[in-house]
Amino acid sequence: MSKVLIDTNVLIYSIDEDSKYFEIVHRFLSQPNHELFVTSKNISEFLSVMTRIPKSPLTIESALIVVEDFTKMFKVLYPNAKSFSLFMMLLQKYNPHGLQIHDFEIISTALANNISEIATFNKRDFEKVEEIELIRFDSFVEPSS
Repeated sequence: MSKVLIDTNVLIYSIDEDSKYFEIVHRFLSQPNHELFVTSKNISEFLSVMTRIPKSPLTIESALIVVEDFTKMFKVLYPNAKSFSLFMMLLQKYNPHGLQIHDFEIISTALANNISEIATFNKRDFEKVEEIELIRFDSFVEPSS
């Protein structure tokens, strides 16, 4: 069984029934050959996005109920001394800036827990990072009739 970190965008698509990725995400999450993880940073990013989306933001109460459901599906990982050391090393190696720094905190927490696979639709955020492997969602798309 492979260990896979779920990125924030996958969490968002997992509850957005109007998203073109909703079904793909659910097919992926139902695979029995993956042990699924999120970081506390993914949770805070999810809460930030879902409580401020223009069309129909969730109340914090509703968003926290969703997060509670996530904690039943995914193991939540937290930063620690090892992840902080990896975070500093990755920042020096890749020289990210702005919001990219959040992605490196997520990566470092995953790597500190021996997780090198990340499920994301934002491949551009992670593609240059040699230490991780990106999950391809192509295989979870149903072929067109």
